[in-house]
Amino acid sequence: MRHNKSGRRLGRNSSHRAAMMRNMVTSLLEHEKITTTTTRAKELRKLAEKMITLGKRGDLHARRQALQVIRDRKVVAKVFEMVALRYKDRPGGYTRILKLGNRVGDNAPICQIELVEEEFTPRPKKVVSAAAKVAPEVEAVEEVPAEAEIEAEDKD
Repeated sequence: MRHNKSGRRLGRNSSHRAAMMRNMVTSLLEHEKITTTTTRAKELRKLAEKMITLGKRGDLHARRQALQVIRDRKVVAKVFEMVALRYKDRPGGYTRILKLGNRVGDNAPICQIELVEEEFTPRPKKVVSAAAKVAPEVEAVEEVPAEAEIEAEDKD
């Protein structure tokens, strides 16, 4: 049984799976968008976000760690010089998975994984005063005088 074992096996042995993920993350970071199956994209997202986070760190050790996975110096340079600058204020969530339907041959669910393009704007923090935490104000409900209700019924 595989209790508490994270990650999907994807029908491959470990060396094939690792090579496939390295190739896919290299293609994603090079082209910024690829089409693949949904399960592969969900596994790829983990690795791609780690590589972008390494790029945001920007030191020599992070570059060497990225080179162990990506294996293409031009793509690593792109991640550290262009992609990391794009996401410098973003605290994660660099990729998006868009479902495209099912593949014709084997009906496998296909999706497109891409790097997020829009600017990140942090949500403003809600400021709650201490008085509001202790006794929240209850809105008063206006009472309609009974005479006004009777007059309204008589008009109908």
